[in-house]
Amino acid sequence: MLYSLISQLIDQYSFLNVFKYLTFRTGLAMFTSMIVVLLIGTPFIKFFSARQILDPIREDGPSEHIIKKIGTPTMGGVLILLGLFSGILLWGDLFNYHIWFLLYIVTSFGLLGAFDDYLKIKFKNSSGISFKFKLIMQILIATVGIFGLSQLSQNVELTNLYFPFFKNLIINLGWFFIPFSIFIIVGSSNAVNLTDGLDGLATVPVILVAGCFAFISYVTGNIVFSEYLNIPYLEGMGEVSVFCGSIIGACLGFLWFNAPPAKIFMGDTGSLALGGSLGAVGIITKHEIVLAITGGLFVLEAISVIVQVISFKLTGKRVFRMAPIHHHFEKKGWPESTVVIRFWIIAIILAMIGLATLKLR
Repeated sequence: MLYSLISQLIDQYSFLNVFKYLTFRTGLAMFTSMIVVLLIGTPFIKFFSARQILDPIREDGPSEHIIKKIGTPTMGGVLILLGLFSGILLWGDLFNYHIWFLLYIVTSFGLLGAFDDYLKIKFKNSSGISFKFKLIMQILIATVGIFGLSQLSQNVELTNLYFPFFKNLIINLGWFFIPFSIFIIVGSSNAVNLTDGLDGLATVPVILVAGCFAFISYVTGNIVFSEYLNIPYLEGMGEVSVFCGSIIGACLGFLWFNAPPAKIFMGDTGSLALGGSLGAVGIITKHEIVLAITGGLFVLEAISVIVQVISFKLTGKRVFRMAPIHHHFEKKGWPESTVVIRFWIIAIILAMIGLATLKLR
């Protein structure tokens, strides 16, 4: 909104030219979203604590985990979304259809997560809505979004799948692009949701992935850089860096309250929204495989749950002491802080590998 107003005045006031630069507006979006979360965080937590909007803890979790987490407010994802909306609506180009696609995804998944959190709080258990209903709604939301994107997009590269490390390996998915994209968005949303089980565990990897894709979207939307890196040039894609900057800022502000020991959890409101939006960013920037690399920690967490479920159903035995895998290490006696920091290190390494793929082609 503010950028739209300023853009009309640039020709009259030369000092406003700085707002033409994506890097400047990305920084502003990051700073704005972070400040908004920091300012409203404390009263928000006090309000939720007073209203007993608390996170129901899994009863089968590590005993020390249950003792520490009980009584902690949840639905902190509302904080993240308020910060994110502030950054993108103020400093983003609202005439860019990529922004509206991303806003649709993050809002819809956020509302679904909020409904799930509401049921958990109301009935005081960690079940929430059924997995089947949640999955159906996720698929429906993603389907509507992808169909809308395919109608709005004038990008001939949209249905292409690019492979890192291979210069000329490109597969046109054709009609399969739609189910493939739905899988990416839904899978990413659930993977982040599964990772969000310890203080700050999901927040930092989300910041890292968003940071990688802020850079990727910027160079993808720049014809000079995209040619140099031999990646597809996508007109208008640079604006997505402002969206990613808003995610980074909102999550940095939230981390202030979510760092161990957490004063609030993001809940499904935050994890489903953030995961879905990262999946959507990966699709429109045409770096879906790079998303799987930079977000490898989320992939690992999701795979650990899948392996655990399949193994138990087929053999009656569990591969891990508890899934997702971060709880496995808690059960082995690792302190929570050790698990979190070591997983952060893994996320940092994967983020660097993901960025390196831009040049290794």
